[in-house]
Amino acid sequence: MAVTIRDVARRAHVSVATVSRALTSPELVRPETRSRVLAAASDLGYQPNRAARGLITGKTGNIGIVVPDLDNPFFTGVLKAVQARAMQADYAVFVADSDEDPVAEAKLVHAMAKQVDGVVLCAPGLEDSQVYEVAGATSLVLLNRRLPGVPAALMDSAGGMHAVVDHLVALGHQRIAYLNGPRTSWSNQERRRGLLSAVAQHKVDLVDLGPFAPRYEGGLQAADLAVAADTTAIIAYNDIMALGVLARLRDRGISVPGDVSVTGFDDLTYAALCSPALTTVAMPVASAGRTAVNLLLDWLDSDNTDVPHVVLETQLIVRGTTTPPRR
Repeated sequence: MAVTIRDVARRAHVSVATVSRALTSPELVRPETRSRVLAAASDLGYQPNRAARGLITGKTGNIGIVVPDLDNPFFTGVLKAVQARAMQADYAVFVADSDEDPVAEAKLVHAMAKQVDGVVLCAPGLEDSQVYEVAGATSLVLLNRRLPGVPAALMDSAGGMHAVVDHLVALGHQRIAYLNGPRTSWSNQERRRGLLSAVAQHKVDLVDLGPFAPRYEGGLQAADLAVAADTTAIIAYNDIMALGVLARLRDRGISVPGDVSVTGFDDLTYAALCSPALTTVAMPVASAGRTAVNLLLDWLDSDNTDVPHVVLETQLIVRGTTTPPRR
């Protein structure tokens, strides 16, 4: 039979109420009593009932995460980190995929709000006013979206993109294509911010293409346009799009990096495994996931006066798809 809180109380020679306080509000119990209760719970293998604990603490013990596309390994990497950190804090994780649909994002957050203590919203496509609206439904932390008044874990996409342009210019490229991601994407806006700053600094020609779907098919479509624009280097919004670019160029008999250099963004596992291996920007996916959960847990336990925005560094990874141009 399952061990109950009454079994723990008998083993520790205290009341059921004292066991409950020792496990949920330890500051209300003398240290020696709490130690005795914890020892008894450990000896018996007692696991608190989540629903019962929720009635006592007013918390569900659950957090939610909404991502735009679970087919994208970037978001599965975030999810793994979120789940691991939540498990350490004894929280369960509810997961939802909005399929790049802002309307679905808002509905999912509202649906989760009834069952969780807070939500991590990844790369939302919602308008600012809509983000504030869903933030009123539950404790909310953003991942890769900066908004005043809402805690956020951010990755330095602008700095990463600046490093990409610096690298291509150092190789001798003077006409570069950028394949934009979704128009409403904050990450794309940040990448463009770094891109435009670097282009202005180095005085190179920029061919601005898109927006494209941030998927393999988007890269297939974009590659022909970049080639037609007579560019020597192509910067894709993300690695998955870059893989589509590489495939299309290969089909057309265009050598990478001999005829054109290609870069991605994210440093997914595929980036190192494709041939040639993809030059890209490594995003701190695991750190961002853990940071988002830490921010949410702190937000739940705070008076919400300090709204942190934590920015994590990115890193350029130079591999085989970039080289000096032939001409």
